[in-house]
Amino acid sequence: MKIKGAKIVIECLLEQGVDTVFGYPGVSIIDIYDELFKYQDKITHILTAHEQGAAHAADGYARVSDKPGVCLATSGPGATNLITGMAAAFMDSSPVIFITCNVPDSLLGKDAFQEVDIVGIAMPITKNTYLVRRAEDLADTIREAFALAVSGRKGPVLIDITANAVREYAEYTPMDPQNYLKKVFAYRRNISHIEKTFSTEELKKAKAILESAKCPLVLAGGGVVWSKAEEQLKNFAAKIDAPIVSTMMGLGTVSSKDENFLGMLGSYGEAAAEWACKNCDLLIAVGVRFSDRVTGRIDTFAPKAKKFHIDIDRAEIDKNVPADYYIVGDAAHVLEGLTPHISQQDHEEWKLLARHKKIDEKEWRKSSKLTALAVMGVIREITDENTRFVTDVGQHQIWASTMLPHNYPRQFITSGGYGAMGFGLGASIGAKIADASKTVLHITGDGSFRMNCTELATEYRYKVPIITVVINNHSLGLVKQRQHRDFENRIFQTLLDDRPDFAALAMAYGIPGVKVKNEEELRQALKSAVASKAGCVIECTISPMEEVKVRFGRKRN
Repeated sequence: MKIKGAKIVIECLLEQGVDTVFGYPGVSIIDIYDELFKYQDKITHILTAHEQGAAHAADGYARVSDKPGVCLATSGPGATNLITGMAAAFMDSSPVIFITCNVPDSLLGKDAFQEVDIVGIAMPITKNTYLVRRAEDLADTIREAFALAVSGRKGPVLIDITANAVREYAEYTPMDPQNYLKKVFAYRRNISHIEKTFSTEELKKAKAILESAKCPLVLAGGGVVWSKAEEQLKNFAAKIDAPIVSTMMGLGTVSSKDENFLGMLGSYGEAAAEWACKNCDLLIAVGVRFSDRVTGRIDTFAPKAKKFHIDIDRAEIDKNVPADYYIVGDAAHVLEGLTPHISQQDHEEWKLLARHKKIDEKEWRKSSKLTALAVMGVIREITDENTRFVTDVGQHQIWASTMLPHNYPRQFITSGGYGAMGFGLGASIGAKIADASKTVLHITGDGSFRMNCTELATEYRYKVPIITVVINNHSLGLVKQRQHRDFENRIFQTLLDDRPDFAALAMAYGIPGVKVKNEEELRQALKSAVASKAGCVIECTISPMEEVKVRFGRKRN
């Protein structure tokens, strides 16, 4: 049966089990929105205040639900407003399907109104991009895009559809996604699931390097989260008897309460993690990119250690840190296949020494004025394990990642690799929609919140209860800190000592807003917000002089 291209798009979304999409309409994509109108009982559309907010919301939804988020936008500026969200999803391996509509095929390349080569722009920051010019190509393109987004190393995919393609009619035959996967995987190696089967030689080499270590250390990255390999990681670490550290994206793979977890590694990480990295003789990195924030200078990173790298993406091996041994494969499959072949190790003395390096940097002294430590302390006191933390990017992100509890995967959501300011509120909305059972606490700074605070309109429209805590130090704190430390205190263009009044801004959007001056006011405001299960904005003013701890800096030329 022939149906309109726009309807094929919606039918294919339903095939993939999509029940929620985020977006912002425009003329080029209006045919798809007209079909969505007819499917409102099956697919909920969340209208955001800005396309970037839609991109971050779809990303937050994907990170929490572990299924692709879907984001819609129109041509030209609508499409380019997605770019920051695409890059954030790409860097953190988040599966998001971006669907945009362009000008008609006959006008491509002619500088038509709101025409842009979004396929070319997005190519470096997506797993793949598609330009669909005919309605008959829509179904298989959408199916392939979904398969690609969730297979191997997950990530975003862009489908750009010409206006004529959504208006034309073409044959459409429904297909079960699993049947399509079987058909496609038979000939498209680039979207195959990576399951690891070990050869005898591989097992022998892995066993030898793991059993020869005296001071092993496991480094868990975001790949462990996406692979759902937290149990396999714990079993593996127990078998080789090693302490565990994590990257920011790996937080929650091991509970903060676990005595063998030493904390986050990196320039803003924790003392015990940094000590263990400097003194281990074998570093087993699982699902890690080895970004500069984790390693600092490569020549001083884990200087005594051999590196054993496990990653699903071959391109990550030797990219930043040379590996002495590596295995390419899905983290859960690799660890599950490897662990039974290793003899039980005993490194109690090494683990005890590493644990003794833990320093309690989370305590604060009560004061008449709020401090960052006090804000985090009150949040720890009032919230429970049913709380999911979502942050923007800056000093508050560092304080939240090192001072708050992270006891299970996906409890902490942040833009780690790309560091996109303005990520937090959109991602919070997506996270809450993906899992309404958990309280979502959005932690942001005044600089980040000013960027996408317009998503308060989305929060209000759909009654999505987000508790936003704004840590207001009237500055771009992390940048100002670098100016203070590395540029002889030349503080320039990083002070934000003006408006807005964030509590009043929230109330203008119909959301309760409150300013707190001390710990007790924060405690009462947060208690009330958690108990009411409603959204609010709590503005906490702290000193602009507060800085985050830096374990190592970047060497400037």
